[in-house]
Amino acid sequence: MSPTLAGVLQALALVAALALSYRPLGDYLAHLLTSPRHLRIERLGYRLMGVSPDHDMPWLGYLRSVLAFSAVSVLFLYVFQRVQDHLWLSLGFPAVPAATAFNTAASFVTNTNWQSYSGESTMGHLVQMAGLAVQNFVSAAVGVAVAAALIRGFARNRTHRVGNFWTDLTRITLRLLLPVSVVFGIVFVACGMVENLHGFHQITTLAGQSQSIPGGPVASQEVIKELGTNGGGFYNANSAHPFENPTAFTNWLEIYLLLVVAFSLPRTFGAMVGDHRQGYAIVTVMALFWTASSILLAIAEWGHQGSALHAAGAAMEGKEVRFGISGSTLFAASTTLTSTGAANSAHDSFTAFGGGLTVFDIMLGEIAPGGTGSGLYGMLVLAIVTVFVGGLMVGRTPEYLGKKLGGREMKFASLYILTTPAVVLIGTGTAMTFRAERSTALNPGPHGFSEVLYAFASAANNNGSAFGGLTATSTWWNTALGLAMLLGRLLPMVFVLALAGSLAGQQPVPVTAGTLPTHRPLFVGMLSGVVLIVVGLTYFPALALGPLAEGLK
Repeated sequence: MSPTLAGVLQALALVAALALSYRPLGDYLAHLLTSPRHLRIERLGYRLMGVSPDHDMPWLGYLRSVLAFSAVSVLFLYVFQRVQDHLWLSLGFPAVPAATAFNTAASFVTNTNWQSYSGESTMGHLVQMAGLAVQNFVSAAVGVAVAAALIRGFARNRTHRVGNFWTDLTRITLRLLLPVSVVFGIVFVACGMVENLHGFHQITTLAGQSQSIPGGPVASQEVIKELGTNGGGFYNANSAHPFENPTAFTNWLEIYLLLVVAFSLPRTFGAMVGDHRQGYAIVTVMALFWTASSILLAIAEWGHQGSALHAAGAAMEGKEVRFGISGSTLFAASTTLTSTGAANSAHDSFTAFGGGLTVFDIMLGEIAPGGTGSGLYGMLVLAIVTVFVGGLMVGRTPEYLGKKLGGREMKFASLYILTTPAVVLIGTGTAMTFRAERSTALNPGPHGFSEVLYAFASAANNNGSAFGGLTATSTWWNTALGLAMLLGRLLPMVFVLALAGSLAGQQPVPVTAGTLPTHRPLFVGMLSGVVLIVVGLTYFPALALGPLAEGLK
């Protein structure tokens, strides 16, 4: 079988698996978020937290809970790393330096999982399990919870209450993320992933050299790393490491896990607003961008320009032979279109246009399908903008799902859209201003600029992947990127929850002949165009200075 045909079959199998999961998982999530029943273990957790699970919060109370939980999580994880040398299973590692500890705490709490350190030589097993892996669960649950609050804003009328954050957080973690992780964790172990509490083993390589390789709880962290669209690797090589991703089958399974929740959430949206057609429209736009990115990225890496690429048959630099072009580009498109950040190949070694596509995927705001929860609420904000533009074109007040979109709603939507580009472009411009920070990019010219641009785009959009040519380990880089992660995660949530409260407080308006149908192909096309135009107008000058200039050189 030719590598191209194998890649096509791999992609088709993935599409089929996601399509089969869409309805049952989406409906289950809708039931989970609307059921009045609390499990016994959940009630115990509520008593320990001192919260009432049936108390419906206004959007401001929901926001305060999100921010308080995030602040406590950052503080706990920071302290946990700083005292790691006194903890069990530290493997003899010293305390994590202050700047690195702040960057890592901000990274894992914001679902970014940017790593300015080598995991196997920096973090002990207890910090990996009780610190980083725990945040992989709860940071993903926070994203879904905020998306659920926005959906309730559309579904509810004449109230400013959008749900209970603590109930949403607990249910998503215990009823969805934890059981799925247990099942697939067992599958990963059966497929050859490492899962133990061992320290370092000395081995002799084929070249006769000695090498230390640590064991650890890898499979259990790997599954939630993908399912929760987190991305932080136990090893520095991430999903290119054979202990984290041993075979082509585990590679395919990891791609499925990092997409399945985000692609199923539009079904949850349709179920909770009482119109499944709305969910189909949203998931269609997501699927169109994911398909286009996967195809274009494969074309860019299969290209034979240059003698080295011609000799290899494709751009194989930085890619694992066991995955090949198809397994690498499918993973790269999926991980950069979600907020996962995991990588099974070196994006820095992709062709100029291939690397540019990964940056552009992240700049889309990770909405195709995006992170767990964040992809859906990002796409719904863009849907609101699309309806507003459509209303301007026909000269009437725009309406979406029976809710009028006035000045208040559009201010929140506009602030949401502008926040992340502002963080990315200001951060990139600041880094390029200082000689010391600019010199940490190992490559000169457009590619060096692309490395810096990729770093801030990845941090602000809570992706976490990076171009390997950038050394971002200094105090300045750790602090700047840590702040970019916090601003890129928490500020958009502020505007989403404010939007949810504004929508929930409205009285629904009836559908008339002038109402724009938001479930038809016309709306799908309009929404796709808004996504491209918003991203293109915002980031095109920066892309022209980096990957486009390099590709055309």
